[in-house]
Amino acid sequence: MKSVLLPTDFSDNSWNAIKYALAFLQDEECLFYLLHVNTMSHAILNDPAYIASENVIEDVYIKPSKVKLRSILKRISEVSNSNLHKFYTVVDYGFFIDSIRKQIVEKSIDLIVMGTKGASGLKKIIIGSNAGDVVVKVKCATLVVPENCEYKHIEEVAFPTDFSSFNSFKTLKPLLSIIENYGAKLSFLHVSKNKSQLNYEQQKNKELLIDFFAGYNTKCYYLSNRHLEDAVQCFTESRGINMIAMVAKNLNYFQQILFHTRVEKITYHTEIPFLVLHEKI
Repeated sequence: MKSVLLPTDFSDNSWNAIKYALAFLQDEECLFYLLHVNTMSHAILNDPAYIASENVIEDVYIKPSKVKLRSILKRISEVSNSNLHKFYTVVDYGFFIDSIRKQIVEKSIDLIVMGTKGASGLKKIIIGSNAGDVVVKVKCATLVVPENCEYKHIEEVAFPTDFSSFNSFKTLKPLLSIIENYGAKLSFLHVSKNKSQLNYEQQKNKELLIDFFAGYNTKCYYLSNRHLEDAVQCFTESRGINMIAMVAKNLNYFQQILFHTRVEKITYHTEIPFLVLHEKI
């Protein structure tokens, strides 16, 4: 049974991520944990004289959050008819990332699904601060669902890679599970500024990837473009990609696609879910 963490701040885009998760995992037996983390203001956190009592925390933060989580459970019951899904609510208080990490250990979480709100037309980081922190700092497979993303059957997954290193089999297992469950095509996408050939190390890592996914529908594509994000945009649009998978280990390559300032031209950030793969400790 898969354990899935659904962080929520009760916003529209977090509800959209919950709906996506329900549809995406509708045929899998899952334990869903709805999590809301109450975070104190920086002013309070930086005031050593302030110590919130347990009663204050319970009355001001915990109880109202529990009420809101129950209302989400009611909404879920209206849109989900899967007998394979069970739901639990969790309310925590403190630092967001610390709480996420704690839940991963305590609940043996396999996947985090969370929403993000894009900054359409604005030149600022497209990934919301919480989602951005999770995909960079939390060692767990995370599915980031943009605000305008609607669930569609997964027919093709794009895997941008520079083949600079091979990621462990354990890291790639969540992606393999999706390819198996959906019968989806996996398209490796290599982008270079010029039409340079792969070096020995890149070629070896490419072969390891191909071997790992042997027996499944895979293909490598090679594009030349000065801007990596433009190449990914062109590829996802032309092929109707349903999901983009990346490994967080290669941080420089990873950040070029997820974190940049040219968001007004990049629509995949607001329409296509990102599966971020981490090497588990």
